[in-house]
Amino acid sequence: LAPCAGSCYQQAKQVLHAAVPERLQGREKETGLLRQFLLEHVLGRRPGSLYVSGAPGTGKTACLSRVLLDCKDKLAGSRTVMLNCMALGSPHSVFPALAQQLGLPVATGRERIRSLERHLTAQGPMVLLVLDELDQLESKGQDVLYTLFEWPQLPSSRLVLVGLANALDLTDRSLARLGAHLAGKPRLLHFPPYTKEQLTLILQERLGQVAGDPVLDSAALQFCARKVSAVSGDARKALDVCRRAVEVVELEVRGQTLLKPLPKGE
Repeated sequence: LAPCAGSCYQQAKQVLHAAVPERLQGREKETGLLRQFLLEHVLGRRPGSLYVSGAPGTGKTACLSRVLLDCKDKLAGSRTVMLNCMALGSPHSVFPALAQQLGLPVATGRERIRSLERHLTAQGPMVLLVLDELDQLESKGQDVLYTLFEWPQLPSSRLVLVGLANALDLTDRSLARLGAHLAGKPRLLHFPPYTKEQLTLILQERLGQVAGDPVLDSAALQFCARKVSAVSGDARKALDVCRRAVEVVELEVRGQTLLKPLPKGE
């Protein structure tokens, strides 16, 4: 790490936070496929579903968030609902949470699902439902996942469903019945772990936003990228490691500054 004025450490820590960047390094293909799917189905008024898989930190949510931001104006005529399934108490809680987002009256039991189905097959704008951490909805008999993935197949449906999960085989394992009528099977998009080269580029691009000399040495970035890619390919982990390194040096520099002897006469 290069020594620098205090503010550059603050800047470095800021750019190393896992926010959604302007451009996602190494995910051009996946971003393009996501954009194509959304425009084709939401703008084209074609109900359908997409299952996005990949280990934590491989850019699934960041890519989708970036595409939604970039296509905001184009998708303005439709309704977008985003739910993080990790925040739900149980798999069945997804139905009241969705009803609330869509402004439907609270119902219970079968009526709750029926009222959602009536709403999603009535006249109106397309509904884009994004379910993050979809694996949390696995339940006995998989009735919750089946219900959700069967909604885009209903006659007059106006639902486009995008589910994001860590497991690569969730649809094969849990939704085998959907394969029976092929039209019902969600399209699949897999995010592989980041490679050493991709992680190096991500770190370089983030830290390139800090003015002045590079805060982290190029060899150090490559070392971090190599270690993280060997274990998980998790970009968030690589950003965390670099942020921690900056914090350690910042504390050391601050300690040295405090202990410096004062010039004579001061």
